[in-house]
Amino acid sequence: MPAEAEVQELQRSAAPASRTRVLVIANQKGGVGKTTTAINLGTALAAVGEKVLLIDSDPQGNASTGLGVARARRKTTLYDVLMGEKPAVEAVVATDLPGLFLIPADPDLSGVELELGAEARRSFKLRDALEQIRREGDFTYVLIDCPPSLNLLTVNAMTAADAVLVPLQCEFFALEGLSQLMRTVELVRGSLNPALEIQGVVLTMYDKRNSLSEQVASDVRGHFGKTVYETVIPRNVRVSEAPSFGKPVLVYDLKCAGSQAYLKLAREVVVRERQRRAQAGASKQDV
Repeated sequence: MPAEAEVQELQRSAAPASRTRVLVIANQKGGVGKTTTAINLGTALAAVGEKVLLIDSDPQGNASTGLGVARARRKTTLYDVLMGEKPAVEAVVATDLPGLFLIPADPDLSGVELELGAEARRSFKLRDALEQIRREGDFTYVLIDCPPSLNLLTVNAMTAADAVLVPLQCEFFALEGLSQLMRTVELVRGSLNPALEIQGVVLTMYDKRNSLSEQVASDVRGHFGKTVYETVIPRNVRVSEAPSFGKPVLVYDLKCAGSQAYLKLAREVVVRERQRRAQAGASKQDV
């Protein structure tokens, strides 16, 4: 299907959210495509008319850079929000993409864990900060890009989120890393956020020429079943090039295989959310 047709099809699939849906994009392994997924999923959702807020929760600030938000424009960052110096709404900056907004990060964010120390509700800082954004309901999706570690920033993100979306690289140690993440999700669910759920697992960096990629994909699907998205994100040079130009790959090259894959992933996310809302509505009627 041509790229433009993909966008039109996704627009037909999209349904207005009943409230802001917060998805955390997490995996403690580095280099699995978390930031790439956050940027391009956010872009695809914005392209079909959703209003999306991407929160850069990584001190490296790669999501901010990948969206072309220069450091000079990062006047207020997530650090200021978590430290209680600014409300979250004041940290929101517009990107060059209509419908996609950002709360940027900078290296100061690396000091949050030490500075918050034993402060009360330190694991709830982001959830508390997002209350106004949820209440106003301006954004249909909030995507949180996490650092490649299970630290206080990741715990804050999971505590603030409705669900976790897990990018998983098609390589040998994938399942081991995923098991560790699932244990963390269970711990957060048990003590901080009982409503947290797994939105889905997306296989990234898939190389159809490599039998290992197919084996890992088969193992993950066998273990996690329908939790794994049908869409697989391929290894694609255009996806790798796009961040150096400060652009999502959907803007850099809409017709490449990586862009088309992220459009298909966005469609799956929209469909799952529509099904979730329908099930929630049916449950309320039964009650």
